Amino acid sequence: MLQVVAGAVSLGLLWAVMTIGVYITYRILDVADLTVEGSIVLGAAIAAKMISSGMNPVIGVALAFVGGMAAGLVTGLLHTKLKIPALLSGILTMIALYSVNLRVMGKANISLLRMETVYTFFTDLGLESVYAVMVVGFICVAALVCILYWFFGTEIGCSIRATGNNPQMVRAQGVNTDNTIIIGLIISNGLVAMSGALIAQSQGFADVQMGIGSIVIGLASVIIGEVLFGKNQFFLRLTSLVLGAITYRIIIAFVLKLGMPANDLKLFTAITVAIALSTPRIKASFNQYRKTKKEAKKVA
Repeated sequence: MLQVVAGAVSLGLLWAVMTIGVYITYRILDVADLTVEGSIVLGAAIAAKMISSGMNPVIGVALAFVGGMAAGLVTGLLHTKLKIPALLSGILTMIALYSVNLRVMGKANISLLRMETVYTFFTDLGLESVYAVMVVGFICVAALVCILYWFFGTEIGCSIRATGNNPQMVRAQGVNTDNTIIIGLIISNGLVAMSGALIAQSQGFADVQMGIGSIVIGLASVIIGEVLFGKNQFFLRLTSLVLGAITYRIIIAFVLKLGMPANDLKLFTAITVAIALSTPRIKASFNQYRKTKKEAKKVA
């Protein structure tokens, strides 16, 4: 059981990087960005190709981050400069990235077994692979939370946050909202691609199909984190995203252990997200019903 939980926590930390990226577009910018389903594979493809070619895995992760940023830039330009709706812009980039990812890898799947990864240093120190992944994941997540907390407290970071809340007000202050949206998409997809690079090295391969449903996983982690751990102060909100990603992975691990077929995981995730998103509406309707019923009793 301990091994199952450790595996879920280690994988949750890697997916937490992707969750933070999804949060930036979905919550901060208020943009539904489907680019992530392609950029997470792009990050995995770049890292896997570099590692299999003999390059240092850390450099591979850095290049994956840059590749994700380029994907976010394309989506941002399609949306802001060509005035294509955000959802459609993400879909167009995601579709294009399928071919790009195949070009990068040269084939549909690249194995990383028995190759040096970012986890090799810690496994060489005697740590089991699952704990090596946990250590690397924790270091990455802790650094990202601190860096993003600082960044979104700067002038440009505050402008990005304000753009999602009230773009008219931001434009009235002389801020170019097109630029803030592009920057937000660049950072988001860079993080998603970085997550893909780390996940590929953890699971030992990169596959062109590994991004299917990743946006739903990211949204599930965001929502679980907000519901269970709150969303008040910005630093605590970033921390809740990490805890949400870990919690989601633990839930999945236990569901699988209880006997749910792995083929049903996407359906389970979709249902979880749908319930979580509709909970505020259901709760408001229930409260309104109780209020109406209480007033009716008073009249009677």
